[in-house]
Amino acid sequence: MKRRELIEHLTRHGCRFLREGSRHTVYFNSVNRKTSTIPRHNEIHDFLAKKICKDLEIPKP
Repeated sequence: MKRRELIEHLTRHGCRFLREGSRHTVYFNSVNRKTSTIPRHNEIHDFLAKKICKDLEIPKP
């Protein structure tokens, strides 16, 4: 899955950008008060995308 597609999925489900790290981006789900990091790679493995969604408690892509 492309990183851009994952970020669009997160924003559609109410997650918002929190901050940038040196090698990752942190997104925050304000409804559930959960955070998760997204690596700054062009391609993100499907199992990692599913884990990020599970951490943020949103539906899987």
